[in-house]
Amino acid sequence: MKHTSRAWSAIILTIAFLLISCDENTGSLGVFPEQDAIISSTASFNVLSNDLLNAVVPANSTTCYLGKVIDPETDEAITATFAAQFHSFEGYTFPAKENIIRTDDGFLCDSVDIRLFIKSTFGDKNNPMKAEILPLSMNEDKLLKETTTLYTNTDLQQFVDEGQEPIATKVFTATDYILSDAERARKGYSSNVRIVLPREYGESIMETFYSNPNAFRDSYSFIRKVCAGFLFRTVGGTGTMLNLEVTTMNLSFRYKSEAYPDSIMSATCRFAATPEVIQCTQFESSNLDKLIGNESYTMLKTPAGICTELILPVNEIYKGHENDSISRASLTLLRVNNQDEDAQDDDYAFNLPNNLLLVRKHNLNKFFEQHQVSDSQQSFTTYFLSTYNCYRFDNISRLLSYCYNEKVAGMKALNMTEEAWEAAHPDWNHVVIVPVTVATTTDSYSNVSQVSVNQDLSLCSTKLVRGTEANPIKMQVIYSHFVGK
Repeated sequence: MKHTSRAWSAIILTIAFLLISCDENTGSLGVFPEQDAIISSTASFNVLSNDLLNAVVPANSTTCYLGKVIDPETDEAITATFAAQFHSFEGYTFPAKENIIRTDDGFLCDSVDIRLFIKSTFGDKNNPMKAEILPLSMNEDKLLKETTTLYTNTDLQQFVDEGQEPIATKVFTATDYILSDAERARKGYSSNVRIVLPREYGESIMETFYSNPNAFRDSYSFIRKVCAGFLFRTVGGTGTMLNLEVTTMNLSFRYKSEAYPDSIMSATCRFAATPEVIQCTQFESSNLDKLIGNESYTMLKTPAGICTELILPVNEIYKGHENDSISRASLTLLRVNNQDEDAQDDDYAFNLPNNLLLVRKHNLNKFFEQHQVSDSQQSFTTYFLSTYNCYRFDNISRLLSYCYNEKVAGMKALNMTEEAWEAAHPDWNHVVIVPVTVATTTDSYSNVSQVSVNQDLSLCSTKLVRGTEANPIKMQVIYSHFVGK
């Protein structure tokens, strides 16, 4: 106890000494000098908007579409055709040819088919549809190459040899009634369309391996020497659109195993359409121009249709605030509900775009062609707020600053007046709102980052309140500056 009492006495004496030693004047603690005080102010500015037809959309994607439906807003058909190549694992091998069990007809393979795995279906799942499958060309002048820039209006037929007949034709429904209800309900089942190819095609693939194994060394060689891919073309039926998650080509065969000489083994070789190879969809639609120009709203419509263009009042925002910082600039886009929305058939009602991208107009195609993600400076993403029936961009202040400084630097570098520079760069303060799909990843510290931002190619449509001179969209801006500066 004596030691404890002495310890506490020492601590108390130390604290007392520190208190006596301190300067008693604490008036400046936690207070910034007056010249470092920050002054904030707010203002509201008008944003104008209009419709922008956007039929030319980059089409490379990991998701493909097949089918034909009637657009309820235009009463015109939207038809989807897609092309897909297949990935070959490096160094793929088949068993030795002498160990392959031939079929009764003398084929090396028992069967070869293509599976279209369905992610979702728009329209009637019981509606019969018809598709033709055509091999893509391996001729150099018609080959679908990695460097080819593809859009949703690119004619994919150009990658098929002249006079090429379909290798297969398939009549299908989104629901596979060949299987029982119990089989479709079992765990692990994925809805798919099975397209049987001629066994001769599987035979040619295997024979190519045995004559030239090097053709299977990677996807580049596989596409040029074995299988260039297929075009899937909608040729019959209306009322169903398939959103395909993955496409595979499956080749089945039997062989004798050296490890089990008394047994016959069954195997399936699977080649899949993956991000390493090209997948693209061609959409055909018409009469979109009749949907634009309404005085009350602008449109957002996919897969390739209508965007909303905004004109940002950068000059007005910086007038008198050239030396201020814009700490916040928020923008809310209100959605206009369709009057007959509740009466629409759920199977044929277009979805609302869930995610939107705001990007500078002259960067629109480059953003997708270069597989960019939003940088919170020249591009931003947001999502639909169902509670408030709107899309909100919380802070695009860095975009306003970028546009303004770009103009000032450009005027100085080219020795141009403001009027002349803006005339030479008419879209300098224009941005476009585009429906997109966003993929993210989360690290071990729960930080979320974007992996990809792609144009939404699904069937989506909505209306946004138009910004006009009489009824503009409001942008809220917060300025800040130091006292005396």
